[in-house]
Amino acid sequence: MEAYILSSCRITDDCVVADGKTILMRTCEKGSAWLNTVYRTLGIQYPKFFKMDNQAKAGFLAAEVVMRNAETSAAREDYSVVCLNNASSIDDDRIYQQTISDKENFFPSPAVFVYTLANIVTGEIAIRNKIFGETSFYIYEKFSAEKMYNAIKDILNNPSMSNVIAGWVNYDNGCDVLMIRACRFSDLDKLQLSENNINNLYKI
Repeated sequence: MEAYILSSCRITDDCVVADGKTILMRTCEKGSAWLNTVYRTLGIQYPKFFKMDNQAKAGFLAAEVVMRNAETSAAREDYSVVCLNNASSIDDDRIYQQTISDKENFFPSPAVFVYTLANIVTGEIAIRNKIFGETSFYIYEKFSAEKMYNAIKDILNNPSMSNVIAGWVNYDNGCDVLMIRACRFSDLDKLQLSENNINNLYKI
C-alpha cells in the first residue's frame, strides 16, 4: 500500500517551517511567549489554546498548519492522530513537582496535573479537528523516522482509516516538533510516505 505526505510542519525554538518553507522566524523570547507569537501570527481563533501547556501548544500549532488545506468536515471519522516523543510530559512534571515538594507550601494544581499525561496533546488535536478515529501517543528513546512511519502505516492499513495526523511532539526545555498529514490515497503531486522523507523533513 502506498501513502503520501500531504503537508508537514516543523516547529523549533527558532522557526516554523511549513512544507519545507520557513514561514516564521523567532523574534521574541523562547517558550510560551514564542508559541503564543506563532499562534497569533497564524491568525488562529481558539481561546482554549492559552490554557494548554507548552507541549500541547506546540503540537496543536503544528496540527493547525498541516490541516490548513484539509477538506472541511463536520466530523472526520476516517482520521486518526498519533504522536511520539522521548520526554513524555517531563516539562509539566517539573512544574507540578514544584507545587507538591514543599509540605509547608503545598498547592497541587489540577490545571498543571492534567498535562502530566503526554497523550493530552493528541486529545487537543482531535477535539479541535473533530477527529473520531484512534488517538495514541508513544514514548521512544529518540526521534525515529522508522517508528513514525510504522505507526502511520499501521493505522492506514485499517480500511476505515484514510488520513493520519502524525508527529514527533517533544517539549523538554525547548520545542522539537515535526507534524505531518498522511493519506492512503494516491496523489502523484505529493511526497511519498517513506522513512527517508520523514527523516528529511525532521532535519530541516
